[in-house]
Amino acid sequence: MNPQELFCPEIECPARGQVGKGNIHVHSLKDKRCICDVCGKTFATTSGTIFYRLRTNPVMVMLVLTLLAYGCRMQAIVKAFTLDERTVRNWQQRAGNHCQQVHAHLVENSQHDLEQVQADEIKAKTQFGTLWMAFAIWIPTRLWMGGVVSPKRDLDLIQALADKVRHMALCRPLLLAVDELASYVSAFRNAFRSKFPRQEGAPGRCKLVSWPDIAIVQVVKQGVEGVLNVERRIAQGTKDRVARLIEKTQGQGMINTAFIERLNATFRQRISPLTRRTRNLAQQAETLVAGMYIVGCFYNFSRRTSGRCAIFITVCV
Repeated sequence: MNPQELFCPEIECPARGQVGKGNIHVHSLKDKRCICDVCGKTFATTSGTIFYRLRTNPVMVMLVLTLLAYGCRMQAIVKAFTLDERTVRNWQQRAGNHCQQVHAHLVENSQHDLEQVQADEIKAKTQFGTLWMAFAIWIPTRLWMGGVVSPKRDLDLIQALADKVRHMALCRPLLLAVDELASYVSAFRNAFRSKFPRQEGAPGRCKLVSWPDIAIVQVVKQGVEGVLNVERRIAQGTKDRVARLIEKTQGQGMINTAFIERLNATFRQRISPLTRRTRNLAQQAETLVAGMYIVGCFYNFSRRTSGRCAIFITVCV
């Protein structure tokens, strides 16, 4: 336990969030508590983590969460480690909530020149019906931008995802690639608008003006007599703008949704209720949301085989 690596978690403390300032000292080795010289309050070393007030060895908790993040079924984990299913589910929910906060802080709370984003949705099976999960991926960095869960595949689901993308986007040229679902075009057109201030004294609300450099493309796939036909449409924007953005973000190629489809395959592999023709059904929506953020954080920040983390950190700086 090194107090120099910790900071005071008290919200009202002037030294909150400051590491290595010499104000944190060991208060109790037995209880693993530290004290802050500035505010005089003590705190547990696990405050603000998923291990807070857990009596289980953190190594065991991380082993279980790693298995869950890589697609192992909960029943197999319960059997292998002789754990209670409610305990494993509680750890998953804790980790999911924590990963959601980390994702919001590192990804959603900043704006970037996105250049190209692809979006798609997946159907998940539960004991009480089906749920839909909509995802988006930032193409230049291959970063998972977040997801939304809803019982219906409707405009509300797609609009919530579009609003997430809009919240992270700077007003720059942007290519949005989606499938044939008509709600995508409407949702992205509604999201990428800004308020234009009206003249002083003029009645009515502010006028909403669409962003000028937004291009929306669709990939429509249809199977006819065993033959897959692919049609590529430009719902908004010009061919030249679409070609420039594709060349800038992919280097070569044509209109496609290949990157989001690969991401969908990763989530299908690692969240068992998303697997096609599976018998492992999710019990509630909260389980899917927790699993989605755990897998998403592992995908974004814990894989050594890609340089996306370094690219993302560089962009943020």
